[in-house]
Amino acid sequence: MSEDKPTEAVDTAPAEVNAIPNGKGHEPGEEITASAKTPPTEDGGNPHRTENTEANLPESQEFLSGVEDKKTTRFTDFEGKTSFGMSVFNLGNAIMGSGILGLAYAMANTGVVLFLVLLTVVAVLSSYSIHLLLKSSGIVGIRAYEQLGYRAFGTPGKMAAGIAITLQNIGAMSSYLYIVKYEFPLVIQAFLKVDKPAGEWYLNGNYLVIIVSIAVILPLALMKQLGYLGYTSGFSLSCMVFFLISVIYKKFNLPCPFVDFAFNGTTSVLNISAMDPGEEDNPACMPKMVNLNSQTAYTIPILAFAFVCHPEVLPIYTELRNATKKKMQHVANISIAVMYCMYFLAALFGYLTFYGEVEAELLHTYSRIDPYDTLILCVRVAVLTAVTLTVPIVLFPVRRAIQQMIFPNKTFYWPRHIAIAFVLLTFINLLVIFAPNILGIFGIIGATSAPCLIFIFPAIFYIRIVPKEEEPLRSVPKILAACFAGIGFLFMIMSLSFIIIDWTSGTSKASSGH
Repeated sequence: MSEDKPTEAVDTAPAEVNAIPNGKGHEPGEEITASAKTPPTEDGGNPHRTENTEANLPESQEFLSGVEDKKTTRFTDFEGKTSFGMSVFNLGNAIMGSGILGLAYAMANTGVVLFLVLLTVVAVLSSYSIHLLLKSSGIVGIRAYEQLGYRAFGTPGKMAAGIAITLQNIGAMSSYLYIVKYEFPLVIQAFLKVDKPAGEWYLNGNYLVIIVSIAVILPLALMKQLGYLGYTSGFSLSCMVFFLISVIYKKFNLPCPFVDFAFNGTTSVLNISAMDPGEEDNPACMPKMVNLNSQTAYTIPILAFAFVCHPEVLPIYTELRNATKKKMQHVANISIAVMYCMYFLAALFGYLTFYGEVEAELLHTYSRIDPYDTLILCVRVAVLTAVTLTVPIVLFPVRRAIQQMIFPNKTFYWPRHIAIAFVLLTFINLLVIFAPNILGIFGIIGATSAPCLIFIFPAIFYIRIVPKEEEPLRSVPKILAACFAGIGFLFMIMSLSFIIIDWTSGTSKASSGH
């Protein structure tokens, strides 16, 4: 990427100056002007922050007239405060969702080798697609997904991107809050050692979701910038590391054909095989390398859902200190690599603990063995914390998309900022309280909006935005991008048809309220 940096800077300067008249209505910070974009390649990466905008004026004078200069100052006020590490935390947290809980189940239904292959492919493709997004945004000087859509296809492009981001992230937030609704009561119940809840309000998931939303998520969602959430993201990721360590520890701690906890005096059928712990070669305790069955259909969307952070990439890029395309790509690659390792380890050890018995929600499987296991209770609290702290990060792009779609020409305004967050959270709470099963949510959203955001939009925006003089339609990068969009369409059709077949045949565990 770095070889063509200087030429790119020269080529894009006129494009960015043209971009400014159309860009009058963006929020401060939605627009990269030439001064914020080009100088890093010329003056050794000297950041243009507010303090030194005046000092560097002569340098940027050749690109900008006085009017645009004011605009730049407004932009640089907003931009460039978040460090590299915090950006990695934020993006890592955006990637790391509740998907990690379903990965052991995915591995049980694909086999170890096939799972690794699929996970690797999805990770590499995600990184490539971030490269496409960053390159497009560098050429037009815009760091908002919806505005890239607008530059590529006018209003329909903007609406398509905005709607996909909204659907995808509302899906993500509802699946996170669904976990809170489902897990939190069980955790409290186990801590209080209540065997049969008698309808206490604090054991009612619906009340708990509302309390968590108001007390934790809403205040964080009201932050003005994503950068401030770096600390909570770091904490959230450390909770997930604790989850991972516990899963690995448990693998060496539980006997293989595992024994269900005799909750109400009835023991599980599994106990028969568990009488003889020396039976190491039990077929139920052999990992399958490749395994295809009707549930395999669900694993592909779950895996695709695993690396979706694309709506968050551009907002994080906007706030990165001394932002360059290369630096942001590093942020993305590190985040994806770390999550890739965590995902694989969590799936592998979760699968090797339970093999074919693993449930769609890994932590439930542990509770079947011993509902009062202290370590697993702590892990559940950690996962709940992590999931709760991811919600505000995922809410940011939705609010931004709604602003771009409904109030495109308005600057930042606190009451609107707060109102959108409040309405969104209320809506998601209603969804979660009256919602169907979590796998159904994952499957359908994963199969529709995720391929758009990961594959299709970045590729078609790239093909439209990169000028033909720079890369003709038949050039290798454009052909690759077109193939990439094709993969996305294939992937969407395949996942959706799998899910529909699965539902109509009625074999799905997911639809039977599992």
